[in-house]
Amino acid sequence: MPVFTSLNRILLPLLLLLLVHPAVAAPDHDDQAALQGLSQGKGVFLLDFTSPNKTAFYLDIIKGTHARLLRQEVEPDFVVVFIGRTVEFLTTEPRDEIDMEYGKQLEQIAATAESLDELGVRMEVCAVATDAFNVDNSTVLPSMHVVGDGFISLIGWQSQGYHLVPVF
Repeated sequence: MPVFTSLNRILLPLLLLLLVHPAVAAPDHDDQAALQGLSQGKGVFLLDFTSPNKTAFYLDIIKGTHARLLRQEVEPDFVVVFIGRTVEFLTTEPRDEIDMEYGKQLEQIAATAESLDELGVRMEVCAVATDAFNVDNSTVLPSMHVVGDGFISLIGWQSQGYHLVPVF
């Protein structure tokens, strides 16, 4: 045991030095080369997942992207379009087996969607997908809008100058 204690006395200060030394610390990153001259960032995100975990994760990433654009003085203007099986995770009445296994993730999806809505992010759910996966449109999360066809929505938003951000 004395060897372990002696080793800790040597390694712990070295580890602390590495963690706080400015030359070793991660540099601040920005996107100024890509954002040069931009005052607004228009993006349409396409989400098509088979996992509530990935859906929750990427909604958080989109929320973070919104915040990072603001920090870099670019006004985010986002639309998120959900297609495919993802629509099964965007309802107030999920199937029992999904709710039992992924209840926490479904709550996170709903909370993040509400936050995104408060930030002005428009979220659209494809009615073709809700029909295909038997999701009642009246149960879609209140922060989201059901649209006729997610692909048509993508075409329309891109025609209006929104840039496609496929998320997979």
